[in-house]
Formats: sequence, structure tokens, C-alpha cells
Amino acid sequence: MKALLGPHLSLSPASPAAAAATPRPSPAAAFPAARRDWWRGWSCPRRLAAAATASAGSATIGHSELPDSEVRNPSLSPSYRDARLRKPNQAVLEAQARVCTGPTQTRPLSEDQAFKVLDTILRSAKGELKNEEQVSKAQMGAFFAAMTIRANSFPEATQWSEGETRAMNTFWPMLVRVLPPDLIFIADPEGSILGVGSSIGPHYTGNDTSEMRLVGALREILAGGHLGYEEVQGVLKDVLPLKIKDNLSEGVSESLLSAFLIGQRMNRETDRELKAYCLAFDDELGPPPVADVRSLTHYGEPYDGNTRYFRNTLFVAAVRSCYGESCLLHGVEWMPPKGGITEEQMLKFMGANTSLSTLQAKALLEDEEAGFAYISQREARPSLYSLIGLREHIKKRPPLATSEKVQQYVRATGREAIVAGFYHEGYEEPLLMLMRRRGIQSGLVVKGEEGALSMTTRLRSASVSKGLPVNYCSGFRSLSTASALEVDGVSRESFSLEVNAKDYGFEPSDTPRTDRSISRNIELGLAALRGEKGPAYDRIVLNAGMVDHLLGCEGAEDISVALERAREAIDSGKALKKLLNYIKISHKV
Repeated sequence: MKALLGPHLSLSPASPAAAAATPRPSPAAAFPAARRDWWRGWSCPRRLAAAATASAGSATIGHSELPDSEVRNPSLSPSYRDARLRKPNQAVLEAQARVCTGPTQTRPLSEDQAFKVLDTILRSAKGELKNEEQVSKAQMGAFFAAMTIRANSFPEATQWSEGETRAMNTFWPMLVRVLPPDLIFIADPEGSILGVGSSIGPHYTGNDTSEMRLVGALREILAGGHLGYEEVQGVLKDVLPLKIKDNLSEGVSESLLSAFLIGQRMNRETDRELKAYCLAFDDELGPPPVADVRSLTHYGEPYDGNTRYFRNTLFVAAVRSCYGESCLLHGVEWMPPKGGITEEQMLKFMGANTSLSTLQAKALLEDEEAGFAYISQREARPSLYSLIGLREHIKKRPPLATSEKVQQYVRATGREAIVAGFYHEGYEEPLLMLMRRRGIQSGLVVKGEEGALSMTTRLRSASVSKGLPVNYCSGFRSLSTASALEVDGVSRESFSLEVNAKDYGFEPSDTPRTDRSISRNIELGLAALRGEKGPAYDRIVLNAGMVDHLLGCEGAEDISVALERAREAIDSGKALKKLLNYIKISHKV
């Protein structure tokens, strides 16, 4: 099936084979002089700085990094979006932001908005729009899936507005003549909504056997229903990894897949559906390696990053590793919809190797000179990574945005814990459910700023009354001393609380803004690790010590002792040394 793509663009990241054929920049280009000078100015002590800089200077670029000529400003997060990915049509994307969401959050389009969107889709389907103006099949699939689910199962307030109804009645007779059968099926699967073309939807089965199960699942989803665990896993394994070659989809229709992903999120996933997403590709690269460490915390930051505030988890990991609390971070270089600052961007900017395998990450966790590691989804779950381009075109977050935060790319011989951030109320319990399903000893969800893991020292606004407050934490910890590989999952105590930093001696302060600046985020973190007191320092201490305490880590039973231990790791210079060591050692494992 032809994909609506430009001559050099696709919705999927380039394959490793294709990347291997692409000329790589010189080693110097991998870490430009401006960044080397910037990093040298921050490094301390000088001997470690020189080692880190030399290591960075000899680094090679992974297959997802762009030459400097294509990265307009490598210190800003938007520059890390792969330029080979085709951009979505902005007018339709804005409409998707309104309608591709839940039963209470959806905002129906006005008549003018609906006419504009449907006219854009019609002109694109007729071939009248080119390049970035063209509407991809993934966008059309997500938009029409949202319209169908709203018509079939949403409450009256978020069903079609009168303006949307008039627009659909006007444009559908023209659209049905130019849209392919898969999109007609998505827009009217049972032939009961739109009338014209009503015989296509009820009889549609897909183009091949790989689509048959997906189409059957979509019929249930588009009616507002839910799927079983095996059904979800079967669909995902049938269609992933998503492959685009020479502008042709080698597998599933992107319109069907985008409708499936956004439809499940709009219907609000059940526990069994989320478990299916979470566990579907655990065996993609074989069983995870087991690190010989006494304690391992898996950090599940939102993969789409921070766009406004200081992101501190990388620096917290360096602190906690100083006293034996090994940390495994995971994520991607760039992810929609926010496309914000990620750990991978920061590590790459500082010259670390961000293409580590799970075995290499295991080695770094076991190395006392490092004690923490970062794994890219690109290396650990290539099937899920193949969806990044499509996820940009469906606009809203799919179920994977929840499940990908609860992963165990490396196991441990000792205790294991998972920490994940969330924003929307109602997802804290599903996240904890997934953590329990993983069989770990302790789990924690944090409503940090921007939905990330960062608890703040800022005073809570008196005007905030809706939903859970920032710094809300909920979780469980095991009462057993058995390792995570032996824990029975029964002997756990649960807790929930709102962390007020002032209660623990922190002076209230506004959160430092970074506004997508990677270099600014790194500057704040490195200054704090050098012992410079201020808001960034306080947040790193708070998030290290509080996580230790809430997870029930050894030596952190008393919160004041836990916080003091984190301060000592910074003030002694150990945490900064750990981070610099990591940058150097990541190229040697």
C-alpha cells in the first residue's frame, strides 16, 4: 500500500541497514568545538574533564543522530527530531488535539473548524496538497477513529457538534469517492453513521492476513469496546515493527494502526490492555541480563521530555549511585507530542555513548566507577521505537506512553524498584498495577512538574484545587528482604502522600526554567553537582533522598538521614565524579 510520504521521508526511523549506508560525520563533528569548549568549562576536576572531553571527541554518532549541518542548534531539544520524518499537517493536527482524547476532555469542533479540516483532508486525498501540507494516512486514521468513537460511545456533551454534523454531511459524499477502503471502514465501520458508502465498512477485512486481526479488533474499539490481553498482544506482534521502504508500507496500513492506538486510549485502557502493551515485547531481544547489584531502581520518565522546567533525574541517578543505589534510566532521544528535553539528549550533548546494549548497561551498573546506566528504546525495543514517526501523526499519547515507563531492561540479583511519573489523574493506579505485575519489591508514582518525576520545592498555589497536586506520591514497598527475583508479591505495604518540601527544611523556590534548552538544563545540573546551592541543588537532594525513603532503601528509614546522605554525595564531589566517569566508561564497555 502506498504511503503518503515525500521522496525521502517516512513515518518510521531509518533501519540500521539504511543508516549504515549513510556517510557519518567525522569524530570532531560528533562533538562540535563549541560544545567541547562549553563542557570543558564546566568539568571538575580538570583531569576527569579532560578524560570526558577526549572520550566525547572520539565518539561516533549513532544511527539516529543527524550531522551538525542538519541540527540547527544541538543545544535545543527540537533539533533532535529526525529530519527524515515527514511532518504532519498542522491544521488537522490541531483538530486531533481537540477530538482524539477522552470522553470528558474532548472539545468538539466548531462548524468552521470542521469544514476546514474536512476540506483539507479532501484536497489531500485528491492529491492537491504536497509535502508538509499533505495529510498522512496516519492522521486521517486517527481523526476518523476519534469521530467514530465519539459518535458511537461518548456522552452527549462530547459527541458531534451540530457544526461537525453539517460538515460531515457536506463532505462525506465527496470523501467516499477518493478515500481508500481502510479509511472508509474507520469512518463508518458498520455503515450506520454516514449512509453513503455504507456497504464498504461492514464487509472490510483488510488487505492481507496481518491486517485481519487488526480490523477485527478495531470493530470492537470503534464501538467503544475493549479487548482481551491476548488480542492486544496478537495485534501488536502481527504489525510491529512498522516498516516503510521506498515510500511503500511493507506491512500494516498506517491508518488502521493509528486508529487502533488512539482508539484504545480514547476508550481508556483496561488493566489487561495495559498489561498487554507493557509485556508484549519483553522477549524481543531475549531475556534481560541480570546485574550483580544489591539494589536497582528503574526510572520511568515520560519519554517525550520536559519543555519548561529543569529535568533532574540524570543528576539524581549520579547522586544515588554514590551510596549503592544503582539506577537504570531509559527513554529516547526525541518523542512527540512534546518533543522536550530527554536524558538521551543530555548524555549525547555531553559526549556519552547513548547506543548501549542491555549487556553494556549491565556492565555499567556493576562498575563501581559508574553505578548507573541509560538505555535507549532504540536499542532495547526496536519494535516500539519504530512507532515514533506514527506517534507524531496521531498527536495524542497512545497506551504505550503509559506502559513504556514500566520496563525492566536489566534485572538485578538484589532488590528492584520502579519509579514513574504521571500527570493525568487516574493513571497512578494503573502504573502501580503494572509495577506489581513486574514482581518488583517497591514501586512509586510521582506527579512531578510537567508530569515528570521531579518533585518541586515550590509552594503549592492556593488557587490549585482540581486534581491531584504536584508532589503527590503513591506506591508500595516490600516488607520482605528477599531479592526481586524471589519476591512473592504479597508482603507489601502501600502508601500515598503529598510531599511538602518545606516540612523537610527546604526553602520554597521557583523551579528553574529551561524552555527546551539542553545546555541550560545541563548547566543547572552540573552547577548543583559542583555544590552550588540553589533551586536545582535542592531539587536533586529532595528527589534523591525522598525516593530512597519512600522505596524503603537501606539506610533511608529516617528521611533526614536520607536527605543528608544525598547532600554528602554532592558536596564531597562524588556525584559529579560518577557522572564524568559514566561519560568516559560508556565508550569502553
